[in-house]
Amino acid sequence: MAHSTAPSSALLTDHYELTMLQAALRSGTASRRSVFELFPRRLPEGRRYGVVAGVGRALDAIEAFRFDAATLAALEGVVDAPTLDWLASYRFTGDVWGYAEGDAYFPHSPVLMVESSFAEAVLLETVLLSIYNHDSAIASAASRMTLAAGGRPCIEMGSRRTHEEAAVAAARAAYVAGFTASSNLAARQRYGVPTTGTSAHSFTLLHDTEAEAFRAQVDALGVGTTLLVDTYDIAAAVRLAVEVAGPGLGAVRIDSGDLGVLAQQVREQLDSLGATGTRVIVTSDLDEFAIAALAAAPVDGYGVGTQLVTGSGHPTCGFVYKLVARESESGEMISVAKRSVDKESAGGRKYALRRRSAAGVAEAEVIGVGSPPVDDGDDRPLLVPLVRDGEVVGRESLEAARDRHAAARAELPVEIQQMSRGEPVIPTVTVGP
Repeated sequence: MAHSTAPSSALLTDHYELTMLQAALRSGTASRRSVFELFPRRLPEGRRYGVVAGVGRALDAIEAFRFDAATLAALEGVVDAPTLDWLASYRFTGDVWGYAEGDAYFPHSPVLMVESSFAEAVLLETVLLSIYNHDSAIASAASRMTLAAGGRPCIEMGSRRTHEEAAVAAARAAYVAGFTASSNLAARQRYGVPTTGTSAHSFTLLHDTEAEAFRAQVDALGVGTTLLVDTYDIAAAVRLAVEVAGPGLGAVRIDSGDLGVLAQQVREQLDSLGATGTRVIVTSDLDEFAIAALAAAPVDGYGVGTQLVTGSGHPTCGFVYKLVARESESGEMISVAKRSVDKESAGGRKYALRRRSAAGVAEAEVIGVGSPPVDDGDDRPLLVPLVRDGEVVGRESLEAARDRHAAARAELPVEIQQMSRGEPVIPTVTVGP
């Protein structure tokens, strides 16, 4: 694996992972070949499908998982000297398979399979879960929102409603799931997510009159800009906006009130003023249900903030990371599984495919234990190589992940369009030992 120049990700972990390592090193079991699986036991309540996101960020984290001098110094008193010596040369040298970014997942989907020594794999547990649980939750919410929008563009604008680093990851995940742009400039710099934005109410309040504010914005940004029209009186502001920018005004934005009613009124007013091409953009605490309710309104785009970056009520996916197979004392690989009540895991190396009809419509999530399930000719294998012998082989562009999501969602049954609560849109079927 090439040396990463990114800051070390090695302390994005939990204390007990290092104490497990210390104990395993002392007992002689740290080098046992092991298979860990990252998977969900269920979908968040009411969700029909989930969306895998964060794969690219996880690969970056694996590359950057290094214990440099400063990192090791921070661990003095946490683990003993022999463990620190082992950590100093840590490099992940194993293999990782997983669902490709943007694909859909369902209960018990083996979203990620990590195979290496116990010591190498166990240290990655927290950072992988942190990335996948957050990013997939955001992408899952974003997918429902873009589905409800029915082709109308959605803009991510939730940075101020979450942690500053979570905001960057959320913008990336939302883009994977179909959002057209973000307000977050760090997401533009790091990942190439398109950004957009114009002005807030403070800009209007800065000026002596609304007309002065509109003129200043149009002079600086051109007539294609979006003018915010709900600072004072919406009807008066729309009239001023067209007077200042002319009928070629790009868009107006409404950020309060009954958005459906106001959008209709503003659309009629714009048309009467000759601004038939001026778009109507709405914001204000939107989620997938509010977007769906506006389907019949003359809205041309949505700006979504709080509900997106908090997963629209489900800020985590509930993914877990469990040891499912390990090397025995005789050298053979054996299945192992947790049997705790309500927290069971299924032992064995997993494989997965999406069973599809002859027409290409998904019918089931088929999980093979120990060997790949049989493809009947219309099915799609789901696990792809991400890391091989410690080298990242699965890195791809964000556009590729975005295209994959559109295709994966399109193959799901039409019932995903229902915003009402329901069971997963396809069943999960396990085959094998």
